[in-house]
Amino acid sequence: MITSMTGFGRRQGTYAETTVTIEVRSVNHRFLETSIRLPKSMGGMEEFFKKTVQQHCARGRVDLTVALQGGRGNGRLPQFDENLIKHYCQNLRTLQRTLKLKGSIDIALLAGLRDVIVLSDQAADDPKLVKFIQQLGAKAVGDMAAMRKKEGGLLAKDLLDRLACVQTSKTAISNRAPSVAQETFDRMKLRVEKLLGDAIPDLPRLNQELATYADRCDITEELVRLDAHMVQFGQAVQHSEPVGKTLDFLLQEMGREVNTIGSKANDSAIAAEVVRMKAELERLREQVQNVE
Repeated sequence: MITSMTGFGRRQGTYAETTVTIEVRSVNHRFLETSIRLPKSMGGMEEFFKKTVQQHCARGRVDLTVALQGGRGNGRLPQFDENLIKHYCQNLRTLQRTLKLKGSIDIALLAGLRDVIVLSDQAADDPKLVKFIQQLGAKAVGDMAAMRKKEGGLLAKDLLDRLACVQTSKTAISNRAPSVAQETFDRMKLRVEKLLGDAIPDLPRLNQELATYADRCDITEELVRLDAHMVQFGQAVQHSEPVGKTLDFLLQEMGREVNTIGSKANDSAIAAEVVRMKAELERLREQVQNVE
């Protein structure tokens, strides 16, 4: 069964007083585009998450976010910039001597100066924490993939229902089509007879020309091709591999045949069914944009 490109997965767990929260979101995209947002201390795990996503998804934009809270795993430690402090201290002493200022230069004064204290990222060097995060991330991605499959099942049902509506209109057109050419022939012949009366110079030649004109209204080939595209579409919906682009192409071909049928048939009953088919094909096209 087909798979949707929309999904969401979220997992949260605690390891050594560190709370790990992982969220995975997937939306429509022409190709597979993965965005991984990690704490700087976990930059080395980006490739792991990308490969994990690739194992489950072939198309779509996937955003994966990892957040750490509490414990050493949050990767944020305060540090003093010693070189900057030394420069501050030297400049303050020089200024104090130059201006003959009183007072002492202590740690409280230096700590309040700009950029003296910075938050640095601590590497996530605990192998057990890294493994815990990877396992939790794999579960979150699995949850997202499961949602994509579940929504894909609903999409497949809707696509097949709408395809059945197109098939109903196509059957009605097929039943009507054989009489269109004959009616066109009879209608044109009646008009010619009204114009010329009994003065028709070459009746066999006239019948031949009228038959040729009426044959232009024949839509048998278009109906055969439309039916073939619909069969392929229905089969593709049942596949488990990515078929979104295939379905989109088939819809384009179906739309082309329907347009040709409407322009060639020149019949009010067929035109009404063509309008219905176009409406359903447009709805199908909107739904297919979400198929992987």
